[in-house]
Amino acid sequence: MSYQLTPWQWDGEVSEEELRRELRSQGLAPYTWHIGPGDHFSLHSRSYTRVIYAIRGSATFHFPETNEDVTLEPGDRIQIDARTQHAITAGEEGITCLEAAIRRR
Repeated sequence: MSYQLTPWQWDGEVSEEELRRELRSQGLAPYTWHIGPGDHFSLHSRSYTRVIYAIRGSATFHFPETNEDVTLEPGDRIQIDARTQHAITAGEEGITCLEAAIRRR
């Protein structure tokens, strides 16, 4: 149970539509979510692997099993394995993300 962070490495602004197309090209069904400034999602996990792109704002993902905190900023991608415990704290502007589930068949 873990995560993988891929920082944004390209010039220019993040395009939600381009990222949505990228996820769809992988056979995934992306959706958008937002949490407000300073809001916090308590410790939780999912039964499936999640792929999340930050579109606007920032948030810190807390992984207590490894005692790591990872901050997502626009364009950054994080993949969180199924059953990985984590919490999320939004930055000063909140965060808007594009997320898709990777479900094993």
